[in-house]
Amino acid sequence: MPGDLVPTADAAKAIGVDRRTLQRWVAEGRVNPTLTTVGGHHRWDVEDLKRQLKERS
Repeated sequence: MPGDLVPTADAAKAIGVDRRTLQRWVAEGRVNPTLTTVGGHHRWDVEDLKRQLKERS
């Protein structure tokens, strides 16, 4: 896994929301993680996540 990808909790903290909020946004299709592991865990490029949110506003 590339070193600049972070787990959901860290990505959520970086954008100022709760981890569960970010998980809900994924389920609703509002944002897409950079990578989903074989075990179903999301990994995020925080800058890409911020770009996705900016484009949706």
